[in-house]
Amino acid sequence: MNENKENFRDSISTISKEGNRNYIYPKKPKGKFTNYRTIVSWFLLAFFLLSPFIKINGNQFLLFNVLERKFNIFGQPFWPQDFYLLVFSMLIGVVFIILFTVIFGRIFCGWICPQTIFMEMVFRKVEYLIDGDRGKQIKLAKQEWNAEKIWKRILKWFIFFLISFIIANVFLAYLIGSDVLIQHIKDGPFNHLATLSKLIIFTLVFLWIFGWFREQVCIIACPYGRLQGVMLDNNSIVVAYDYKRGENENGRSKIRKGENRDEQGFGDCIDCKQCVLVCPTGIDIRNGTQLECINCTACIDACDEIMRKVDFEPGLIKYASESNIAQEEKFRFSPRIISYIAVLTILLVGLVSLIFARNDVEATVLRLPGQMYSSQGDSIQNVYTVKIVNKTNNTFSNLQLELIDQKGSIQVIGGDLNVPKNGLIERTLFIKKAKKDIENQKIIIGVFSNGMMIEDTKTSFPSPLIVK
Repeated sequence: MNENKENFRDSISTISKEGNRNYIYPKKPKGKFTNYRTIVSWFLLAFFLLSPFIKINGNQFLLFNVLERKFNIFGQPFWPQDFYLLVFSMLIGVVFIILFTVIFGRIFCGWICPQTIFMEMVFRKVEYLIDGDRGKQIKLAKQEWNAEKIWKRILKWFIFFLISFIIANVFLAYLIGSDVLIQHIKDGPFNHLATLSKLIIFTLVFLWIFGWFREQVCIIACPYGRLQGVMLDNNSIVVAYDYKRGENENGRSKIRKGENRDEQGFGDCIDCKQCVLVCPTGIDIRNGTQLECINCTACIDACDEIMRKVDFEPGLIKYASESNIAQEEKFRFSPRIISYIAVLTILLVGLVSLIFARNDVEATVLRLPGQMYSSQGDSIQNVYTVKIVNKTNNTFSNLQLELIDQKGSIQVIGGDLNVPKNGLIERTLFIKKAKKDIENQKIIIGVFSNGMMIEDTKTSFPSPLIVK
């Protein structure tokens, strides 16, 4: 590419030379990949809309209540004590995204990202239905505010608001719980002003993102597009223009009846610009890989349709790597990819091991702050607080606490140890040991249910230096 062809990298398609917003009016895509993406999108939309309302053993399928520190992942409750599992999951997610990007580029953005799915498969379809395809949208934007334009704008933004309101409700169900949200709706919104204010804020945010900000989320706000620049290499499979076939010796050219393009040195690209017109971020894929490209495949479908119409072989734009186009090399697992796979495998094994080792009941015993041990004749006594967390949907009644492999007694103050489902209790403990039985300052306490130990925890037992 010469210097002039690289000028596109100095600007972005959504901002004009004067610095004003350049609105993108993509042509409605159609084709094989668009159909595949539509199927995937409907599945993911159904997953998003239904997940907070699905219950497994009484637990919400997905819940991320940060304020109350309640989390459900696939119906399994997780507590703050399980934070290490969240750290492992986040590390796995980061490594997986890096590995996926190294191999397939920004395919996540075009096929799975909620921003793309809602924008292209929901809001954009509403826009096509009301305003029409690209040409009609441009004409409508330029025409004066007459009756047609006014009612179309009102109808479109009203539907946008309703969709944003639905998304906000579902999003809020993930944060506070679907049961709580439904109860607040039944009670009336003005009886829960905090929930109503959150709902309005989320609705306006989603309306602004999908109604106005749009593709700029991918181009300006999302850091992933910039990160992919350091992740991709010549073996990464991305949506790519086959410039060797498309340009040939003398570049691209409009098609003329009866011409012999091979003799004239022209490539298969007939410069119809359909790949540019369908792009939701307004780029020209023929300029090469760009951070704005979200690998949505709209340009592939548009180009394949034109190639078939002019009796050329489809695949001028396709999923391919730079090495595949330039040297016709097939994809291979590089040492870099193998390293990422090895790290991901180790992390996955570690996460699975930790999940299986995770107890349904977790106990924490801590000495009461500011309290020293007390000497009572031939015995030493310490005061503790115990917190028992029940991570299941079963109620544990009359739990017992006993010292493991040591002599001594435990007295519970504050009532029986009955732990409700998905709940916790806190009690005060007095632990007493005879001086002759004190061997060290470490003790192990077992939590028993119906004679079976379900959890154990360690703590210290301060005592004076005893010489035997």
